[in-house]
Amino acid sequence: MRAIILAAGEGTRLRPFTNDRPKCLVELAGRPLLQYQLDALAAAGIEDVTLVTGYRAEALASYGRPMRHNPNYASTNMVASLMCAADLLDGTDDVLIAYADIVYEPRIVEALCGCRRPLCTTVDRQWLRLWRARQEDPLTDAETLRLDAGGNIVEIGGKPKSIDEIEAQYMGLILARAEFARMLPAIYRGLDDARLYDGKPKHRMFMTSFLQHLVDHDWPVRAVPVDGGWLEVDSVSDLQMYERMRHDGTLDELCCLDFAPAMTNA
Repeated sequence: MRAIILAAGEGTRLRPFTNDRPKCLVELAGRPLLQYQLDALAAAGIEDVTLVTGYRAEALASYGRPMRHNPNYASTNMVASLMCAADLLDGTDDVLIAYADIVYEPRIVEALCGCRRPLCTTVDRQWLRLWRARQEDPLTDAETLRLDAGGNIVEIGGKPKSIDEIEAQYMGLILARAEFARMLPAIYRGLDDARLYDGKPKHRMFMTSFLQHLVDHDWPVRAVPVDGGWLEVDSVSDLQMYERMRHDGTLDELCCLDFAPAMTNA
């Protein structure tokens, strides 16, 4: 199995921490977000990790990982960044795809890797606990997610009117088995360039919009339910809150960051 971490974005909501580094190198509890991901992946036996770079790509060179660059990072979004690594979606390996602004315990990776379906994604059933800690109104930033009786996603990424429309929360971790991974670039190329996807043109479409497109065209996306064990670091307020929780001893209730010893990028 190989992994692709989508690390091209500017992280404007994390400024000034991202003034001189990409979002994935912002530190939480003294370690870059990227290092937590590399450690969690390694604990699951995944050492083949490629970074899709964009903003401040040079800062990632010292990690010694293969890189694919998105030269249009400022005007594109996650799916377009993934397609910059289309050569890795060649059907030779299963591919784990991860956002760069999340951290997660190794058990999350293990749960995802245990899904044998062609396309799987982790979803957090305890999402409300994390969202209530991050913001006064959880619905401000949450997205719809509905499942059928078999555990496949039927709706994802919409704007919810109530918590009842959210059975769990999408986390930004996807696993495409080899035979399906090789289909993804062709599916993306086949999208209508003139159409809007959830209000965005093709090159700026959200990953959830791409997943919904797959669902709508009868490519099942299996949900892998987990309970907590991850954090999203999207803003300065997120970072500050997690640091406060770490110092008062409550952060482990959301996600344990002590699953591996501190490591350097040397």
